Amino acid sequence: MRRWAPVVVWAALIFAFSSIPALGTGLGVWDTILRKAAHVAEFAVLGALLARATGRVGLAVALGVLYAVSDEVHQHFVPGRTGNALDVAIDALGVAAGTGLYRRRRPAP
Repeated sequence: MRRWAPVVVWAALIFAFSSIPALGTGLGVWDTILRKAAHVAEFAVLGALLARATGRVGLAVALGVLYAVSDEVHQHFVPGRTGNALDVAIDALGVAAGTGLYRRRRPAP
């Protein structure tokens, strides 16, 4: 439970943010850059948490990418939001970064 509770809480937080209609700042191109950076960061955290919970980086990446796909499907049904494959790719980059950082920082057995 100690390992999976943070994953569930973080996934719920991502779900909550994805449920907000029309998340925009009105900053033009900076809005896009900031939102994509947020995607990478939030999914990097998810990737690290999944790696910690599963103990397997490959499985963590697979689960993180599956969650990214489900997140984009969810956004498709939120007014003012869209789901797209580019965001899945950006989320997958975040998951890979998070699992990579987890692996680098994890103490050797």
